[in-house]
Amino acid sequence: MTKYCVIALIVALAAVGYGAPKKIIYPPEFRADMPFSPGVLVGDTLYCAGQTGADLKTNEYPESFEEEVHQTFKRIGIILKAANFDFSDVVEVTVYLTDMSLFPRMNAVYTQYFKKDRPARTTVGVASLVGKARIEITVVARK
Repeated sequence: MTKYCVIALIVALAAVGYGAPKKIIYPPEFRADMPFSPGVLVGDTLYCAGQTGADLKTNEYPESFEEEVHQTFKRIGIILKAANFDFSDVVEVTVYLTDMSLFPRMNAVYTQYFKKDRPARTTVGVASLVGKARIEITVVARK
């Protein structure tokens, strides 16, 4: 095989993933009137919209910060499951905190969901989030 054939094969394989159609992941637990999609699946990669700890039915936030983090991960888990993924498929996490002093408490809950082979993560301090949220998390998962 010539080097030109190898290059053509690599370009063709890259184009297959590049042109993959996107599939909207909209679990029935999520309100239908949101101005964004909870998840978007492109090829074998799932992009999850940022999730907060608001209860899906009441839109209320837990008093306990740790419960808010768990509720945030519950919402992410629902999206992952709807796309036939789970937390072991997550490759990147971005965490937004309104108070960076909450970082150790967030991390204590976070490590319950990612026990080993943890994904890449970025944690950012922000001035505020939607509603009474103290945390928002977005993930990217790949099969």
